[in-house]
Amino acid sequence: MAFHHATATADDIEDATVSVPRTYAWVVFALTFGLLISDYMSRQVLNAVFPLLKSEWALSDAQLGSLSGVVALMVGLLTFPLSLAADRWGRAKSLALMAFLWSLATLGCGLAEHYEQMFVARLLVGVGEAAYGSVGIAVVLSVFPKRMRATLTGAFMAGGMFGSVLGMALGGIIAAHLGWRMAFAGMALFGLVLAVLYPLIVRERRIAVPRQSKAEARAMAAEGKSPLATLFASRSVICAYVGSGLQLFVGGAIMAWIPSYLNRYYQMGTDRAGVTAAVLVLIGGTGMILCGMLSDRLCRNSPDRKIALAISFCLSSCLLLSLAFMLPPGPLQLVMIALGMLVATGTTGPAGAMVANLTHYAIHGTAFATLTLANNLLGLAPGPFVTGALADRFGLDTAFQLMPLASLAAAVVFFYAKRHYHSDIERLSPVLAVPVGAHS
Repeated sequence: MAFHHATATADDIEDATVSVPRTYAWVVFALTFGLLISDYMSRQVLNAVFPLLKSEWALSDAQLGSLSGVVALMVGLLTFPLSLAADRWGRAKSLALMAFLWSLATLGCGLAEHYEQMFVARLLVGVGEAAYGSVGIAVVLSVFPKRMRATLTGAFMAGGMFGSVLGMALGGIIAAHLGWRMAFAGMALFGLVLAVLYPLIVRERRIAVPRQSKAEARAMAAEGKSPLATLFASRSVICAYVGSGLQLFVGGAIMAWIPSYLNRYYQMGTDRAGVTAAVLVLIGGTGMILCGMLSDRLCRNSPDRKIALAISFCLSSCLLLSLAFMLPPGPLQLVMIALGMLVATGTTGPAGAMVANLTHYAIHGTAFATLTLANNLLGLAPGPFVTGALADRFGLDTAFQLMPLASLAAAVVFFYAKRHYHSDIERLSPVLAVPVGAHS
């Protein structure tokens, strides 16, 4: 679920995009999309080879969890500063450099001789991947008409999920036949090829977009409006950050540990476990899209209903996953896990809508970077580690029974947000006022 940092990072106040040939625009999309797939393949291949690393290096589950969580931690900490650096230095060059770094670091994972070397290599994977989602979607949106932004953003998010699925599935298959080192090498090779092609084809001068005028910014300051202040100006938006992160604790834990769970309790090999886990993750991605569509359809004239739906998604996932992991291994348990995954990611859409509604349009990029930080620091990073630590003490089956309780905490946070949402909107309305033509 670390694919949430690709959401709405392009500057919403831009009224024009660069005029580029449609064919070139689609080439830019294909290459940027391909690198996003490489990003998540390099990130998730580790989960497919957990059993092999545990056996070869005698690692604890907490150590395995830290190898997964450190990537999300680096992404959470570095997304915002590295995105700012890319805007200054050049987005196309930055994306290519990022891809080189995470691909070389992934190759380093395959060459690691012990846990400490693997940990450093995984940390560098996280550094390379930290800002790719935010900068990548900005590049894609800059070469297409504004009317296509929703479609392109959705496709970009799906690319992250598709890359996760491929990373686990192909990683498990390669590891089963050629060893876990070749699984990392295969992911690295794919990324390096695209990293070489990208700067040769995607030129900075053809994707640059106009920025907000300084005159407009000075005028807003003179009127006493402070867009940046809306980042943490309401209880509701803070709850959106925290609630989203707590709910992704569940998704991050399942994505990291479900291959090992299938290996230990279903006696599946790494190849079959990787494919089965990939299907479950893909169901989670489908749920993200379907729940978002449901939220928009049911809550068109009542935005606060989206918060009620977020609460229902949290409670439903807690109930379904708790029941699932109380069942004995078998087809019924897998069906219940799939149903739980379908709604576990459902809060992504409502949380994003809350952040957009409660922050000024001029700082939506910063607001979604903040949401990314919360998602990683509260969910995607600690989820795998805490679950691994619980597994060391109680067993992975018991850890999975306890893990859904994070959804209850998320539901409580969203409930608090719902109580204050309308008053926060009314209080912030003078600052949130959007000039005519600022949005498409």
